[in-house]
Amino acid sequence: MSVIDQLFVKLRNENRKALMPFITAGDPDLEFTAEVIQELVARGASMCEVGIPYSDPIADGPVIQASYTRALGRGIKLADLLESLGNVSPQISAPLVTMGSYAIIYRHGIEKYADALSERGVAGMIVPDLPLEESPQLAKVCAARDLSLIQLVTPTTPPDRTLKIAETSSGFLYYVSVAGITGERTELPPELVERVSWLREQTPLPVCIGFGISQPEHVKLLAPVADGLIVGSAIVRRMANVTPKNRSTTLQEIGDYVETLLSALE
Repeated sequence: MSVIDQLFVKLRNENRKALMPFITAGDPDLEFTAEVIQELVARGASMCEVGIPYSDPIADGPVIQASYTRALGRGIKLADLLESLGNVSPQISAPLVTMGSYAIIYRHGIEKYADALSERGVAGMIVPDLPLEESPQLAKVCAARDLSLIQLVTPTTPPDRTLKIAETSSGFLYYVSVAGITGERTELPPELVERVSWLREQTPLPVCIGFGISQPEHVKLLAPVADGLIVGSAIVRRMANVTPKNRSTTLQEIGDYVETLLSALE
């Protein structure tokens, strides 16, 4: 089993659900990225998703788009990002996964990219724009390295296509809660619980929900039907105004916020 497979077996045996924060790599710098990852895991996060800045975001709302723009403006490079993840992964007890465009992976070389993750102790990759028709090749490359290939399904994905996506996914299936972009929301779709419940009956993969989750009330609503919950924009927003003077207080604020969500999982 992959590292992520082992994580979800452990969580299920303990009757617990995963909280998986998302952060943008390199915003404001890779040193702070590493500090945030360590803080999130120390507070109890089950896994951390690390976004690879990209000039043409796929489904990212204004908060994450702005963070990508800041990181790219400061000259972040993929090689430096991967090196940073390789430095932090041995220091934490939770898996790391990257979230990045297939264009970046394809340009880098899919085997070269998978090797880079594996060699640095990264457990998998989320590829939000991976075409279903091209996923078997990347799935094979990942499987050969015990990496999880996490793919997304949305409320508008037809049921038959959803099941085909699940067949080439591993680790977990990422269920997008809304037909829209990332971002904090006060309300989630009323049919979300029913749709996730249906999906969990169709696949042995864990199903984790992302997009729009930002409040303890969301966590309490969705935890009974999901294997994990993904929180991004609410954390990235708190990182937007980091300065040399407020780094430690921002880190504390992010940790305290995540703890409120973890408390709602109990």
